[in-house]
Amino acid sequence: MKKRFTLFGFTTALLLLSACSDDVGKVSLGLFTTKDVIIEAMTDPKLPGVTCHLSHIKANLDFSDPSDMAISCRQTGPISAAEIAKIDKSKSGEVVFSASKSILFKSLKVRRVFDAEQQTLLYLSYSTKETNGSHKHSLSTVPLYGSEAWQAR
Repeated sequence: MKKRFTLFGFTTALLLLSACSDDVGKVSLGLFTTKDVIIEAMTDPKLPGVTCHLSHIKANLDFSDPSDMAISCRQTGPISAAEIAKIDKSKSGEVVFSASKSILFKSLKVRRVFDAEQQTLLYLSYSTKETNGSHKHSLSTVPLYGSEAWQAR
């Protein structure tokens, strides 16, 4: 009985969280499927001048969503040198967004990596679970050229 309640609680929490997302688009994949392409807008929490649009499949009646996704990020406001100074500049960067894609351990994550030499922000979306021999992923870049954060060489 305890496992059933935990699964019920988890499912309820997922439904509540999905109702609070920043969905900007939803495209049905056809009349005879329960799968939709969801387009979400997310603002980088440490760099509010960057907005990423992430598209992914949501399978409404399945316990696991497909791993495919695409990401596109753009500068939508000012980016300051002070903001850049506060981000993680390690080779692995930092996770800026994460969403569960199944009941068992599959997540969709977006990680920000800073390319100091090119002065570019890299946003990598990826699945944490291998599917058909591949960890699905997608990459978008935001160059700092023209922003307050750009440093002339």
